[in-house]
Amino acid sequence: QVQLVESGGGLVQPGGSLRLSCVASRTIFSFSAAYWYRQAPGKQRELVAVIDYGGSTTYADSVKGRFTISRDNGRNTVDLQMNNLKPEDTAVYYCNANTGGRSYWGQGTQVTVSS
Repeated sequence: QVQLVESGGGLVQPGGSLRLSCVASRTIFSFSAAYWYRQAPGKQRELVAVIDYGGSTTYADSVKGRFTISRDNGRNTVDLQMNNLKPEDTAVYYCNANTGGRSYWGQGTQVTVSS
């Protein structure tokens, strides 16, 4: 069993930055890919960024050049640095990891980009 807990969301003005953090209850990110998803009201959950166990990263086109995913195996954390935020980035952001045939999700953290 793995618990994932996200933090770092909040209200920010357009052009601002936030750093989201996901901490796992046990070692998982060193051997499993980690994902950040988001879900805006009335929309489907979408994949934002991925970091695999080797450290390779992939981003949705909508966030390329603005978001950076990183991992700290020693702290069992995966972070999402979000710069130049736009109103369309407003959503609940979720951390996800898969291991042992199971998929684990955090409770989500709200990000609101508004002036």
